Amino acid sequence: MSRDAAIAAAEAYFDDGGFVRDLARRVAIPTESQNPERAEALMAYLEGEMRPSLELLGFHCRLFANPAGAGPLLFAERQEEGAAPTVLGYGHGDVIRGLEGQWVDELSPWRLEERGERLYGRGTADNKGQHSVNMGALAAVLRTRGRLGFNAKFLIETGEEVGSPGLRELCASHRELLAADLFLASDGPRVAPERPTLFLGARGIVDFRLSVNLRRGGHHSGNWGGLLANPGIILAHAIASITSAQGAIRVRAWVPAHLPNSVRHALADIAIEGGPDAPAIDPEWGEPGLSPAERVFGWSSFEVLAFKTGNPDAPVNAIPPSAFAHCQIRYVVGTDPAQFLPALRRHLDAAGFSMVEITPAEKGNFAATRLDPEDPWVTWTAQSIARSTGRPPAILPNLGGSLPNDIFSELLDLPTVWVPHSYAACSQHAPNEHLLKGVARSGLAIMAGLYWDLGDGNTPQSAQRAR
Repeated sequence: MSRDAAIAAAEAYFDDGGFVRDLARRVAIPTESQNPERAEALMAYLEGEMRPSLELLGFHCRLFANPAGAGPLLFAERQEEGAAPTVLGYGHGDVIRGLEGQWVDELSPWRLEERGERLYGRGTADNKGQHSVNMGALAAVLRTRGRLGFNAKFLIETGEEVGSPGLRELCASHRELLAADLFLASDGPRVAPERPTLFLGARGIVDFRLSVNLRRGGHHSGNWGGLLANPGIILAHAIASITSAQGAIRVRAWVPAHLPNSVRHALADIAIEGGPDAPAIDPEWGEPGLSPAERVFGWSSFEVLAFKTGNPDAPVNAIPPSAFAHCQIRYVVGTDPAQFLPALRRHLDAAGFSMVEITPAEKGNFAATRLDPEDPWVTWTAQSIARSTGRPPAILPNLGGSLPNDIFSELLDLPTVWVPHSYAACSQHAPNEHLLKGVARSGLAIMAGLYWDLGDGNTPQSAQRAR
């Protein structure tokens, strides 16, 4: 049997409806990790769906209680005699709230619905559809070759959408169990629906709150207007001092000193194309002198996610006593997040805004990570994908969003390669989340080729061992 036969088997799994049936079963389990009432659904996804599916592929499964008291985790392992390398995969079975009643044409988030080229349902893109693609590709290689030819491990958590509580502690306690030569997983979007993509890490994230509290209550805007400082105006000016009018960050401790040449080279041919429903890029927004790809994948960004003063739903004629904004920094390797808020404090004080309070978020932060685009595993993976698709993939030094990648790259000391099977306009975290059929089918072919090549023995790990 051949590599081409394994790819054909993976494509047949999609064409014959097997992939849609499996994904529909998984979407129907309402695994909302933000909803305490869904604890049983989280367990049902791992125990009733993932365990039997992986055991059919010859994996031995072990369920772990979450050391942080959140959703459980499943570890699965398939060892083959004399096989190498060992590859660790990852996925998350939890999803964002379903938002029932807000989907188009009364679609249900818990029922997979085919509409043209789209498969609608909560988790189709993030992340049930993506790890279902990888499991289907593994099955195709097993059916074709009779074995994988490498050792496979999978870790599936149920708390990624709430910041992966307990994942770090579990991985720290089970380093030997999770030891591998390569981390290979799928999440996030391609740079364009039709272009296969690799990303090698993620931007970090730091959330914080800015607030101005001037007095205990509101005061009539006619009697006191022009006499009392307005906290909303003060906070607006304070935020405006953080960036230029075009969004270029002025707190320079938040941005890297420069773009590494390997990163600039990797991003040179990257065009940001989110698909037909994606918003138009504002070409003048952000750091000047950078391409759109460099701004989102190579640089830091600052966003105001929410701003409130007074009563927005029912304004009254009163000067409000306070104002607050929830803010966020997405940052890249080459910056020190421990210095972000102290640097902001110095900046605001120097600009005359000492009354603005800074409060770090209690949770939700991720670290920035990036595998060198010139790492041998990156070259190897890109060549495998090009062989399967006939075109070189886009290579992103890191995802624009954030993932718990540092747990795998830093704590477990693994080269991390992500192969996404979605696209930017998939409506993840919103009503109408969907997976594109074409992306899912091509993802099955790509992963079948990758898994086949991992079992052929011609990998960076085997070359290093030979040397």
